[in-house]
Amino acid sequence: MAKGWTDKRPMSPHISIWKWHPTMLSSILHRATGIVLYIGLIKLAVVLAFLAAGPQWFAKVEPFVYSRIGAFAFFFVVGVLVYHFLNGIRHLVWDIGAGFNPKLANMVSLVTILVSAILAAYLTWLLTGAIS
Repeated sequence: MAKGWTDKRPMSPHISIWKWHPTMLSSILHRATGIVLYIGLIKLAVVLAFLAAGPQWFAKVEPFVYSRIGAFAFFFVVGVLVYHFLNGIRHLVWDIGAGFNPKLANMVSLVTILVSAILAAYLTWLLTGAIS
């Protein structure tokens, strides 16, 4: 029990006492990427609206789009999108009752993170290389 805990009810475990494992990390990342996607895709929609409004409007955001910061932002949003999509597939597999073996679940979590990073890097290279 924790020091100073006088309540007779059981104390809920705190995150600091849990041993970190890949499925825990994957679960937290899935939630975080959902939030980032919400914000990132709104910003992407704004850039696309500037693009659709015509060249004089797109010229206002063009320096950012073609900068290194813009490429990093693109990589980040693409990475988040790819990870969230692949991890969503993992959750769908769980919904049918497969993949609950802890060793397999940990391995699939790590593979999902690794494949997401590789795909995000490839898509960023492919799409930003095609632009310039």
